Amino acid sequence: MHPAYALSDAATVFSPALVFFPELIRQNIARVIEMAGGPARLRPHVKTHKTVEIAKMLLDAGVTKHKCATIAEAEMLASAGAPDVLIAYPLVGPNIERACALIRKFPGTRFSALIDDPDMTRALSSAMKAAGLEIGVVLDLDVGQHRTGIAIGDAARSLYELAGSLPGLRPEGFQLYDGHNSQPDRAEREKAVREFIQPVLELRAKAEGKGIPVPRLVCGGTPSFPVYAAMTDVPGIECSPGTFVLHDAGYGPKYADLSGITPAAVLVTRVISRPTANRVTLDLGNKAVAADPVLEKRVTLLDFPEYKTVGHNEEHLIVETAGASAYKPGDVVYALPGHICPTVALHNQVLVAEGGKVVSRWDVASRVRVLTV
Repeated sequence: MHPAYALSDAATVFSPALVFFPELIRQNIARVIEMAGGPARLRPHVKTHKTVEIAKMLLDAGVTKHKCATIAEAEMLASAGAPDVLIAYPLVGPNIERACALIRKFPGTRFSALIDDPDMTRALSSAMKAAGLEIGVVLDLDVGQHRTGIAIGDAARSLYELAGSLPGLRPEGFQLYDGHNSQPDRAEREKAVREFIQPVLELRAKAEGKGIPVPRLVCGGTPSFPVYAAMTDVPGIECSPGTFVLHDAGYGPKYADLSGITPAAVLVTRVISRPTANRVTLDLGNKAVAADPVLEKRVTLLDFPEYKTVGHNEEHLIVETAGASAYKPGDVVYALPGHICPTVALHNQVLVAEGGKVVSRWDVASRVRVLTV
C-alpha cells in the first residue's frame, strides 16, 4: 500500500468513503504532461474526476483544452474557467438547445461537439443559426470500436464538407477514439494505431484540399495515450486520456508504459461481519464501487491476505480468505477500485486527504445530468 493512503484519523472517517490525494493527483498531471511533451498536446477527459478542483489543477498546470461527455460536465468545466471544451458526444434532441444555452451562458469558453450523421449535423446547424450562435464540430471517426462515429471513407469526407458549408458550424478536426485498443503490450497497441492513422491522414489531406481545415486530431484514451504522445511526427494530435488523474487498479498493473502514474483515489471500507470462519464482509457494495469489471477485479484490497471475492451486493462485498481470523467488525480496510470513473459517479462528495489526514471534502459536481442549463 502506498504510504500516503494510510490515514491517521481513519477512526473518524465514515465508510464506505472515497478519498482523493491531491499531491498524487498533481504528480500524475505532471507525469502525463511530461509524456505528452507539454500541456498543449493534451485534451484530458473530465469523465473520471468530475470535480471543479481537479479541473482547476489541470488549468494551473497549463492544460487549456478539455473533453467531456455531458452538458453538465461541459458546464462544470466552463465554470472552472476552461477556455476550450469539446463535448465528445453526439448532441441530439433537447441537448442541442442545451448546448445553445451553454454557449450563451459562457461566452469566454469555446465549445465544440462531435458529428457523425448528416441529419444530426443539419439539426445542430439549424439550431445554432436560429440562435445566432456558432459551435465547433469535430468529425467522429469510427476507427474500430463501432460504438459511435462514421467509417473512414467518402461518406466521412462528404459529412465534413457538409459541416463546412452549413451556418453556425465551425469545422475543427477529427476524433479518433480507439477504446477497443487496450492490449497490454505497447507494440500491439502501436501497431493497431498505425493501421488506421494513415487512412485518417489521407482523409485529412482531402478535406484540406477542399479548403476545409482539420487543425486537430483528438486521439485515444488512457491505454493508447503513450502511443499518441510519442507520435510527434503527426501535427495537431491532442491526446485525450482521462483516467490518469486518479488512476485505478484496472489500469495500474496492466500497462508498463504508464509507469509513474499512481492511483490517487482510495476507498475506505470496514469489516461489518465475519459470517463464517473464512469469510470477511465489507461495507463496499456496488453502490460505492463500480460493478462493471468482472467480480474478481472490482476492487483490490490493500495489505490484505490472499483472498477471493465471492459476492458483491448493493451494500456488501464478501471475500473468502485463510486470514479471516485476523479481522473483526469495525476494522478499517483500504481498497483500490477496478474502474475509477463510474466509481466516482457513485459519490456525491469525496474526502480529500493531505499529510495523512482528511482535510476537506469536494463535491463531485458533474455526476448529475443537469446543473443549470
